[in-house]
Amino acid sequence: MRWKTGDPSLPASVCSLPCRTGQRKKVVKGVPCCWHCESCEGYHYQASEFTCELCPYEMRPDTNRTGCVPISIIKLEWHSPWAVVPVFISMLGIIATSFVIVTFVRYNDTPIVRASGREMSYVLLTGIFLCYAITFLMIATPDVGVCSLRRIFLGLGMCFSYAALLTKTNRIHRIFEQGKKSVTAPRFISPASQLVITFSLISIQLLGVFVWFAVDPPHTVVDYGEQRTQDPMAARGVLKCDISDLSLICSLGYSILLMVTCTVYAIKTRGVPETFNEAKPIGFTMYTTCIIWLAFIPIFFGTSQSAERVSILHYII
Repeated sequence: MRWKTGDPSLPASVCSLPCRTGQRKKVVKGVPCCWHCESCEGYHYQASEFTCELCPYEMRPDTNRTGCVPISIIKLEWHSPWAVVPVFISMLGIIATSFVIVTFVRYNDTPIVRASGREMSYVLLTGIFLCYAITFLMIATPDVGVCSLRRIFLGLGMCFSYAALLTKTNRIHRIFEQGKKSVTAPRFISPASQLVITFSLISIQLLGVFVWFAVDPPHTVVDYGEQRTQDPMAARGVLKCDISDLSLICSLGYSILLMVTCTVYAIKTRGVPETFNEAKPIGFTMYTTCIIWLAFIPIFFGTSQSAERVSILHYII
């Protein structure tokens, strides 16, 4: 027998050809020997000749879609641009802060340093130093120890700074308010009293952190939702500390409360005499800080990527 095409090979006497790897057979209704081949899409893999099944949440299909493999886990790397820029800025800040601290220590007993309020200045410089140093903890590989230190120091640096500024502005306010009533000096304006008030305010932050430790012990978590892309091959899991957005805001909330209170006192003391000009720079600092924080909250919660969030937090601090 000769075929019309002239091809001596016999044509395949089948209704449907075999499906390729990663495809399932969809049988034609009423014709069991015929089927359509359908590719397993998304995070599905070929479980059998006729079915595709969804991979577990922490896994993705392999290249042939015949099984599942674990999703690659990433973290913020030190060489990432999102880490290099904050580290560079932090190093500059640490060097500048250290230079000021050394200068204060060297000229500790000079009239200028004593007039600036040495004790509160040292507390304020400590807070600024901690704000810069927390950058390295935020970029370090998350583990239980790093997550614990993040919780402690995340809001502690700002708490040091705002507690010192609040104590300063409160002291100025009480001095001039008392001066309107009598010539008697108000209570608790000595350097020792100021330190006691400042560290009492700071202890509230530490107490809140320890309660947080008891209620929710620190631990790491792999977030597969942030970078779960349409293409399974590009999916990544993000290793990070299990700190929710609400917990983060609560941790920083006390510092924000100190900042707002300090701003109120800065407004009240804006009319002090020119010779007592310490209140005005503090007031200007508080006004700008409030504006920055008002911009920070919507930007932070509107950013989906973990790396971007960490960097934005560094810039704001």
